[in-house]
Amino acid sequence: MPVILESHHDIAVLRIDHGKGNTLDTASCRELVLRLEEAEQARAVVLTGTGGIFCAGVDLKRIDAGGAAYVAEFLPLLSDALLAVFGFPRPVVAALNGHAVAGGAVLAAACDHRVLTTGPGRIGVTELLVGLPFPLAALEILRCAYGTTRLPSLTYSGETHGGEEALARGLADEQAPPEELFERAAAVAARLGELPAEPFAHTKAQIRQPFHERIAEYRHSDDPRVERMWQSAEALTAVRSYVDRVLGGRG
Repeated sequence: MPVILESHHDIAVLRIDHGKGNTLDTASCRELVLRLEEAEQARAVVLTGTGGIFCAGVDLKRIDAGGAAYVAEFLPLLSDALLAVFGFPRPVVAALNGHAVAGGAVLAAACDHRVLTTGPGRIGVTELLVGLPFPLAALEILRCAYGTTRLPSLTYSGETHGGEEALARGLADEQAPPEELFERAAAVAARLGELPAEPFAHTKAQIRQPFHERIAEYRHSDDPRVERMWQSAEALTAVRSYVDRVLGGRG
């Protein structure tokens, strides 16, 4: 399964286990939504990756192979998966065991708290470097986590940041050594999970209400524009170039 649901005491652990980069494709997006539904009775959730990567973002090889038809199927599922994390009523803590890049950075931003490894893990939103615009849900999640003022520097540059720099920029809340990362994230999740469930859920919904409202109001008009740009010949050519140059081709 692309996303594995485990239990750590009364904390639910969702572990992305999907290829070398724990990437997001139609299968992993669907699985993430389903696993969160199964975890709805847990006090809190820890979201992490397998191996040395949290999530390397969208599976660009699948985009390259599937083309426009795959994009049409995938993009709504991507937004649904990100919103499932963002709207989860109980605490969600990200244990960033490695790189959280592009869609992986948005996934981390959708959580309530982010613990970053002191190992070689970097955070950054790199979509524009590939020539792909952000779906509205992704941009609003980033806005909620990091504020409107920081959005241009985060998105336009496509830079990634690790270690103390990631902390200084507010991309992560704290760091922990790799061998202590999960336990630290679980401890934060347990502490937040001790808060009364209904008041916590209501407070979280109040904080995130303006972003949910913007998504609900504009997604129906913005998503088709984003899909058109992802499906364009220019974008698909850029994706293929990136796959060949950076990811070593389709194989």
